[in-house]
Amino acid sequence: MGYKVAIIGATGNVGREMLNVLAEREFPVDEVYALASRRSVGVEVTFGEKTLKCQDLETFDFSKVDFALMSAGGTVSKEWSPRIGATGCIVIDNSSAWRYDVDVPLIVPECNADVLVEYMARKNRKNIIANPNCSTAQMVVALKPLHDAARIKRVVVSTYQSVSGAGKEAMDELWAQTKGKYVPGQEYEPKKFPKQIAFNCIPQIDVFMEDGYTKEEWKMLAETKKILDPKIKVTATCVRVPVFVGHSEAVNLEFERQMTVAEARSILREAPGIMVVDKREPGGYVTPVEAAGEFATYVSRIREDATVENGLAMWIVSDNLLKGAALNTVQIAETLVNRKLLAKAA
Repeated sequence: MGYKVAIIGATGNVGREMLNVLAEREFPVDEVYALASRRSVGVEVTFGEKTLKCQDLETFDFSKVDFALMSAGGTVSKEWSPRIGATGCIVIDNSSAWRYDVDVPLIVPECNADVLVEYMARKNRKNIIANPNCSTAQMVVALKPLHDAARIKRVVVSTYQSVSGAGKEAMDELWAQTKGKYVPGQEYEPKKFPKQIAFNCIPQIDVFMEDGYTKEEWKMLAETKKILDPKIKVTATCVRVPVFVGHSEAVNLEFERQMTVAEARSILREAPGIMVVDKREPGGYVTPVEAAGEFATYVSRIREDATVENGLAMWIVSDNLLKGAALNTVQIAETLVNRKLLAKAA
């Protein structure tokens, strides 16, 4: 017997990817339910070779499922996750609604899966587990094994984030602006983004905060500390780029002790979830186009940063809809199952 899983927000980019990942990784399911808002009831989505019709979130009985994979936004999650968790169902949420709650674990299985053991042993747990921001998830997968080996003191990261991280409307806007005949200097009316995204870069993701950083940049700081180590110093500049799928990051690290390029490369090659492609020749690195559709997080261009003591620089690329969202969510559920932290469905 397997598990019963509900996908909330099944018609969105991440919801559809969750269904694909569950099928591709052969998650032990007996039944999968696609849920959405009332206006999307009856919309068809695919799970492997099956076609599922979306059901209404508001009338669904969550007491009959083991997992609810939530990808319907923070507002929906704030309202529904506690109600779902109260039925005994485990909610794994993709929004930012619960990431900074001290009573909710923020999990990247390659980094801090052990946190789930203590959490699932609690009698008064909320039954909510948070998935980190997409840009954070891929970075900490690469940082964790290096931090274990030499303790990271400081992280400086610049991101190059694809439009899919902002949803289908953002992807449509890039496509609409790109497919038209481009004339230099011609104005393109932005709707989803504050400025034209086609043939451009926008150094703003999410809203600005009082200190001049954006909410996205703050998320990377707060989440890295919660997942890896509260002592790590993090500064980020997050940029939206005209790429459909795949986030890239230029990362500079400062360690407590010397970490050679050879040692870092060796450690990363043995680390779970990481693929090292670092040939130091034209094309000897991974770009977002190549990472799209892949489960791995790719690390390239590992080199010494001579501007600080014990410094390294590297390039990290991953599919933001997968490791940054759907894949990590399914991996959390897999961890609960594989470690026998959730009773098998009757």
